[in-house]
Amino acid sequence: MGCVSSKHGVKHPPGYEDPIILASETAFTVNEVEALYELFKKLSFSIIKDGLIHKEEFQLALFRNSNRKNLFADRVFDLFDIKNNGVIEFGEFVRSLSTFHPNTPKAEKIAFAFKLYDLRQTGYIEREELKEMVLALLNESDVFLSNDIVETIVDNTFVQADLNGDGKIDLDEWREFVKKNPSLIRNMTLPYLKDISMVFPSFVMHSEGSDDPDMT
Repeated sequence: MGCVSSKHGVKHPPGYEDPIILASETAFTVNEVEALYELFKKLSFSIIKDGLIHKEEFQLALFRNSNRKNLFADRVFDLFDIKNNGVIEFGEFVRSLSTFHPNTPKAEKIAFAFKLYDLRQTGYIEREELKEMVLALLNESDVFLSNDIVETIVDNTFVQADLNGDGKIDLDEWREFVKKNPSLIRNMTLPYLKDISMVFPSFVMHSEGSDDPDMT
């Protein structure tokens, strides 16, 4: 894919959007969006070098391993890939990261987390979907529990969250469940995004300098 030129003659990759527009539509300031563009360029040229973030590059940023398969990472990538075209463009990158900004309303974070668990995109979180995500999150943290313990976690979640007892969790039930268990969206807020223009370039995603994942 080629680059596109701005009115100032600077070439940008496909999907590039003006920082002023992105700042007006997200929780970021113009300076923060510009800092994110530097981060985006680093990530989008890490393997394929076409100015777009491919899944392998996303995996590399999260795990420092482009071949590691993880349902959690796949789901986050899919939600960032708003156009569903298999890559993350700059505008998508900024808009999706904005969900994790400290100033973003809690309702948006709850909705994003719900979509993360709604693997089949049916508008509900079903038991098997929850189990798959629990296993993926445990795997991402290198934690291994017996099947009985995982089943207990899933059972307890449905006892608390499935208020009408229909065997699935809808968005309203999820909202109520999160209100009672706010730690569920604790990692939907990444404090350093508020100071991204100050911490870049030492910051690259949230795992490059540490083996401890932040989003579990």
